[in-house]
Amino acid sequence: MKTNNPGRLLLIMLVVGWFAVLIMLPVYGIVQETVKSGLSLVVSSLNTPHARHAFLLTFWITIAAVIINTVFGIIIALVLVKQKFRGKLLIEGLLDLPFAVSPIVTGFMFIILFGPNGLIGSWFEGQGIKIIYALPGMIIATLFVTLPFVAREVMPVLREAGLEQEEAAYVLGASPWQAFWRVTLPSVKWGLIYGVTLTVARSIGEFGAVIVVSGNIINRTQTATLHIHQEFTDFNYAAAYSAALLLAILSFTLLITMQTLNRRTNES
Repeated sequence: MKTNNPGRLLLIMLVVGWFAVLIMLPVYGIVQETVKSGLSLVVSSLNTPHARHAFLLTFWITIAAVIINTVFGIIIALVLVKQKFRGKLLIEGLLDLPFAVSPIVTGFMFIILFGPNGLIGSWFEGQGIKIIYALPGMIIATLFVTLPFVAREVMPVLREAGLEQEEAAYVLGASPWQAFWRVTLPSVKWGLIYGVTLTVARSIGEFGAVIVVSGNIINRTQTATLHIHQEFTDFNYAAAYSAALLLAILSFTLLITMQTLNRRTNES
């Protein structure tokens, strides 16, 4: 197809224009509003105790979600790819449930389950363990919304790699654990890293499920996204834009990382 084809040029311009309207202009707006506030105000707004606590809480929730969902994501991928059992297709379909269910609905589901009068939460309350409106509930909600990423990225790599290398390792005397560490894990490492990156990105940006189960208590259960929402509703726009720009920079860094990993995965 010729490069000066009018239809092709129009299509490219349409895509670039749509990209600019939905992504570039909003990012530019955040940067402009943040810069307008002045560097000193940006630094001071990000250095308040509740802002530091919000970002630190987001960090720990993200770490917990990444560790737990990486372990269980690998296990889920191994079971769904290498095992045959009744109900496998149903479980594989339910794996994508967090993509289909609204995060707000997710939050209310966990309140019903883990709330003070919930099916499971009442028992925990009796033991003096608070789930909802506390850190455990926030971690559980984040685990739910980030559940599919590692498993979904590892599964196609496992299917492509097949079983030949593992079977060869067993023939050579390797134990299942040795075969996993020396054969299976290295073969899926780029898919695994890509899934972990997606998990991090979703964890730091999660809002809907977390605001429902956290109660949005300043200096206790307020994450970075909830902090931005709180500052904006309190008309403290400089603090809101500053925190939003910081999260946008983190997201952009993750985006570049994902693209690099995706290219590396396709080349390997």
